Amino acid sequence: MSILPFTNRSTTVVCLLLPLCFFISQASANESYDLTFEGDGTFLIPHQGNSIHAAIVDIHANEVVAKQSDTISGTGEPAFAFQFSEIFEEGKLYDLHYWIDSNFGEGSVGSCDPIDIDHQWRIAFASINDNVTEVAQLAPEEQAPVCATFK
Repeated sequence: MSILPFTNRSTTVVCLLLPLCFFISQASANESYDLTFEGDGTFLIPHQGNSIHAAIVDIHANEVVAKQSDTISGTGEPAFAFQFSEIFEEGKLYDLHYWIDSNFGEGSVGSCDPIDIDHQWRIAFASINDNVTEVAQLAPEEQAPVCATFK
């Protein structure tokens, strides 16, 4: 009886399992991180009582991975707050898209209208390696069209 065929089979099995082991170790190495997103007091006067909608977009997959809505407070800071738990994976790129249903002059309550009617913004996140807290200030001059994310 030869030991060589047994050794070859073991070597073959080990060689086939190594890529799987590598993949599993890489998958478990990617940490997940939280996002806390808040608006400061600059949102209070112009948007008190308006609804605000936020979405996290995985840039590589080009898909929305989470959405939340809230109402802007009129009583103090934060004006709004969202908590997205374990939403970011290390090594990936994300956008935060958000809009306020302000309906300046016209528009439809509950639907995202053009920038001059509803306020809209985009925040990019890269190189995430820890939990993130983002505190936004009202900045109408920095708007970006994001309505397509919420259709």
